Amino acid sequence: MDARQLKGFEIAKDKRLKCKGALWLVPSQTHAGHYLVDPREGSCTCLDHETRAVKCKHQWAVAYVRHEVVHPDGSVETTEVMRVTYRQDWARYNAAQCGEKETVQALLRGLCEGIVQPRHEGRGRPPLPLADVVYGAAMKVYTGMSGRRATTDIRECQAKGHIDHAAHYNSLFAYLKREDLTPLLTSLIEASASPLAEIEHDFAVDATGFSTSTYTRWFDVKWGREVKRQAWVKAHASVGVKTNVIAAVTVTDGDSHDSPEMPSLVERTARRFDVREVSGDKAYLSHANLAAIEAVGAVPYVSFKKNSKSDGSEAWRRMWLTYSLHRDEFLSHYHKRSNSETTFSAIKRKFGAAVRSKHFTAQVNEVLLKVLCYNLTVLTHSMRELGVEPGFAPARAADEIEAREADSAAQEIPAMPRNQPDYAPF
Repeated sequence: MDARQLKGFEIAKDKRLKCKGALWLVPSQTHAGHYLVDPREGSCTCLDHETRAVKCKHQWAVAYVRHEVVHPDGSVETTEVMRVTYRQDWARYNAAQCGEKETVQALLRGLCEGIVQPRHEGRGRPPLPLADVVYGAAMKVYTGMSGRRATTDIRECQAKGHIDHAAHYNSLFAYLKREDLTPLLTSLIEASASPLAEIEHDFAVDATGFSTSTYTRWFDVKWGREVKRQAWVKAHASVGVKTNVIAAVTVTDGDSHDSPEMPSLVERTARRFDVREVSGDKAYLSHANLAAIEAVGAVPYVSFKKNSKSDGSEAWRRMWLTYSLHRDEFLSHYHKRSNSETTFSAIKRKFGAAVRSKHFTAQVNEVLLKVLCYNLTVLTHSMRELGVEPGFAPARAADEIEAREADSAAQEIPAMPRNQPDYAPF
């Protein structure tokens, strides 16, 4: 399979092709436009086909969804393989969406109950309960508001009994700058993913960046002026390809490389999950990474580079044979890594693609809080759609949520008086 054929397979898998009579509309991989492909004439309107007169990736994409069989009598039978779609259980999906915030608050309380309060030594005012601080910081990130504007939601959680103390926003800012908070948040993320251990067995490793409001400045001697560049942080994650839950995550500065982070992510994932296969793009192709994947009993599916050869370690040669002799099977496993892109997109759409903090450690902890909140939303939907029961969810809080949902379903909303504005409280 050459490069054009491989790209055509990716287009047919990820894009929606449309048939207009004898012509096909094939979406472009690089922009929002389309190309016209005529299978009978063997033509395409893209520049690659017009200049080189070869079978382009768009023609290959049509060939994957349109299969022709020529019978002995000369007749041609065409079979079009359309994209497979999955039915959504809208009743459970809507219920999970409508009650997501309340369920996330209850799940977060269950996680924070396991936080051990550090021992206070010496005299002076005792520190705030660490569990309440983590809870308040997570709710601040979940609401997507600043620390001051999120105070109302944090106080409401205190009134519901989820926390004992509603931490002041300045206290939250101060705790986010602490380096000892990073391993605690990392362990909470891994614990939040553990209820899905019976479902997730295949994982994809990838990385994504989060922009910041800080800039790096230096004086460029060549051009004789000051140059600045926006700083950013990078999240390296191991993602389950079924529920898109994040099993392990590491946050580094934006200039760090992806490949060295894979062994740690795979090893931490294997502590809680039965890892059977791990996929990754070309950035993770190394002998050390393949050995780390096989060390946990999983099969690696990492894309080879253009100049890759068959010589290498045993893990390398095994994957090369699969890639060479069973290309379609290899690609079907490798392309599961696209679920990691879906995961990163969901995190940024829900909780923002940028961090508010200016201190580097605070930026790292803020990204970890985004991942924690995302995992709790995934778990919320899995509870509704897959029947997952998280062991750390407080039973009393879950019973309260179900009781409130039953009461709200049975209770009718009273009519508003006509002389009252629509926004008046009931």
